[in-house]
Amino acid sequence: MNPNLLVMVFVLPHLLAFLLILLPVSSIAQNNVSVTVGNSLTASDNSPSWLSPSGDFAFGFSPLIEKDFFLLSIWFAKIPDKTIVWYAIVDNPAPRGSKVELTANGGLVLTGPQGDELWRSNTIIGTVAYGVMSNTGNFVLEDSNFNTIWASFNNPTDTLLPTQSMERGGVFYSRKSETNYSQGRFLLRLRDDGDLVLNTINLPTDNPNEPYYFSHTTAGASGTSSPGKQLVFNGSGYMYILRGNNQKFLLRHVKVESTGDFYYRATLNFDGVFTQYSHPKTSNGSGSWTPLWSLPDNICVASSVLTGSGTCGYNSICSLKLDQRPMCTCPKGYSFVDPNDQYGSCKPDFIQGCEEDKQSPAGENHYTFQELINTDWPNSDYAYLKPYTEDRCRKSCMEDCMCAVAIFSLGGNCWKKKLPLSNGKMDNSLNGKKAFIKIRNNNSTAPTPDHGLPNPEAKKKNQNNWIDIWLVLLGGSVFINIILFVAIGLGIFYICHTKFDRPIKNVNAIEMKLRCFTYKELAEATDGFKEELGKGAFGVVYKGAMQMGSNVLVAVKKLNSSFQNIDREFKNKVNVIGQTHHKNLVRLLGFCDEGLHRLLVYEFLSNGTLASFLFGDSKPTWNQRINIAIGIARGLLYLHEECSNQIIHCDIKPQNILLDDYYNARITDFGLAKLLKMDQSQTLTAIRGTKGYVAPEWFRNMAITTKVDVYSYGVMLLEMICCRKSVDMESVGEEAILTDWAYDCYTEGALDALVEYDVEALNDREKLDFIFVVCFCRLVMPIHSQKNYHLICHLVYSSALQDVSLRPSILTEDLQALFSNFVFHKCLRYLFCVVACCKTDNPHLTSSFHLARIMLAFTPNLSISVSFVFL
Repeated sequence: MNPNLLVMVFVLPHLLAFLLILLPVSSIAQNNVSVTVGNSLTASDNSPSWLSPSGDFAFGFSPLIEKDFFLLSIWFAKIPDKTIVWYAIVDNPAPRGSKVELTANGGLVLTGPQGDELWRSNTIIGTVAYGVMSNTGNFVLEDSNFNTIWASFNNPTDTLLPTQSMERGGVFYSRKSETNYSQGRFLLRLRDDGDLVLNTINLPTDNPNEPYYFSHTTAGASGTSSPGKQLVFNGSGYMYILRGNNQKFLLRHVKVESTGDFYYRATLNFDGVFTQYSHPKTSNGSGSWTPLWSLPDNICVASSVLTGSGTCGYNSICSLKLDQRPMCTCPKGYSFVDPNDQYGSCKPDFIQGCEEDKQSPAGENHYTFQELINTDWPNSDYAYLKPYTEDRCRKSCMEDCMCAVAIFSLGGNCWKKKLPLSNGKMDNSLNGKKAFIKIRNNNSTAPTPDHGLPNPEAKKKNQNNWIDIWLVLLGGSVFINIILFVAIGLGIFYICHTKFDRPIKNVNAIEMKLRCFTYKELAEATDGFKEELGKGAFGVVYKGAMQMGSNVLVAVKKLNSSFQNIDREFKNKVNVIGQTHHKNLVRLLGFCDEGLHRLLVYEFLSNGTLASFLFGDSKPTWNQRINIAIGIARGLLYLHEECSNQIIHCDIKPQNILLDDYYNARITDFGLAKLLKMDQSQTLTAIRGTKGYVAPEWFRNMAITTKVDVYSYGVMLLEMICCRKSVDMESVGEEAILTDWAYDCYTEGALDALVEYDVEALNDREKLDFIFVVCFCRLVMPIHSQKNYHLICHLVYSSALQDVSLRPSILTEDLQALFSNFVFHKCLRYLFCVVACCKTDNPHLTSSFHLARIMLAFTPNLSISVSFVFL
């Protein structure tokens, strides 16, 4: 045999094996394993980042809510919200154009657009050779001998990650708020005595107040003489304190799943709660952070310290939400000093003091009490009275010009407190303590109930006793006659309206776990329906606060008179909405069906409507708009296809999309919804909706299906692309009607004019080209092709989460040839494919899944990236 051939036979397999070994090494080398000195990143909307080999973590610039400002940070790169786990602590965020550079002598150096230094890594000994973004989330600077000379794990901000630890004397701080990364009011530290503690601090200093949490791991605590020496977050996701004798003290005994399937982090939240979270590692990026445990168990109760304001600001009340996080509220008659800081101090909206009260001797007539159960400010009293009755406690505070609040408890205990009030809390553990908060009447001259006290004005009157007697007799006669007439009227009313006077008592309230409120409860919760949030076709929405385990802000919708005599539609709303549970829908908490009163109680969302966010002074970022659009699509898909009773909203518009604390979209207002049973596919009804968003079916007496919502979504998506209203009377000519202007832009081949000044959108061509498909739902397809453009709309609202690559050949050669000869704009070609396929009358084409399969069958001739979601 040829010797050369023998060599090839024996050498070639080994060579192939060697190449296979090198492939992953080459792949890792191209995935930013190390960053050499001189490399830099610049803050911009699409700035690159330095990734870990696994791609789980990224180092770079994160955009902030404030336009044109960025945060140098490390974040989870594979989940949608890009959760930040470390950031450079600076006095001010980095403006657009700022640069971070890896230098040999200074390590990481952050400079502004003008070259001024904003931040640098801590003083280091040695010369930096390169930086590494590790798979654990630790960014490390090493010298040429691979010695670590700086690491983000050794300089934590507000978060710890698995494999990270903290030695004695270590400390890190909370941020100021969810979106403000300045230093906050809370700190976590492992003291020199081995105890892990949580403190509030007195800003702007770092001076800590007494701890509100202790781990009790000092020498002598828990029966051991070995104090804690290290806080460890191990690679398996468990957090413990390692003692000097190497014993482990678990912070919480909670089962933790495999770190191969879940991400973990432990964060000192801006409200002072230290929480460990988990997030699934899924291929499509779905899921959310779930709290596993929190310290302390109840921060409102635990934070009763002698100095400082407590968890919330001065004069505020702390109550615990269902997620074990605190909520701060101001008492009636008080408001936040800074309206943008809902965890800060409250100030009285009236003047109270001894000098002011001297001007009006009848001081009681100028004040009244707001009574709160299970409420206390434990460290603000200046007088303790015992034994005292509740009435004497109230009276004593009312007559004392220094008294702002009186606290009464069982056993005859009365405490009088003066401003400022600290460590306010509302909790069931207070065992029925009553707080009487003194507030000035709206009309200081108006008398209040005398509570059994003599009226001084009556003593000054000296009228003739006989005249008084005659007036009493005459008044008594008139009063008796009035009573008779009222009794007769009430009897008639009771007989005629018995069915309206009985509140709903059906099993649905039990099945839905909805609370049935009385009208009086809702009137008190909204302070007499005082603060109006919005008004719709079927009623007005008011802001309120309910006691549902804790003080919870709610939105109360008071339905108008059209519901007074129609029980069926109202009950349908309660039954159906109560069974809908989705993260992109506003949650129904309860209802009222008492007499002629029809009200719905929803959760309160603090960031208002999409309309105010979209059309306000500052334009939302492109990524924010994309995420909001995806959220709305998920909510619609749930209403249309996943509910037990299919729901058509019929009035999708920005005013009916609310935003939660994290700017996630939540669909609200089902007042116009037409309910369908699952065995029905269409229904006919009167025209509903809002001008500009109404689908053509409404005007043609055609069958109304879920596609009318998709049409409205398409118009709204066009508004989100352009950040302007569909009808803008301030614009001139065709630009006044957004859809008409979009059509002109399309015919002129200038679709980019719709986002002419939106740099973020223009830089994201792939998503922008795909989203422009929605224009053709409204503009390109002829009006008689209802089936075609609604199928396209359905495809659009079902898009944008995960890529698929299905290529079945299910079409005729004629249709393939027809498509291959169509040479319009790439988006129009994409759409024409769908329209052509619809002519096959294949019943499966109504599913977005099969639409995806058909269109991707032609991608060899189509240069466009398409993404679909199957929720």
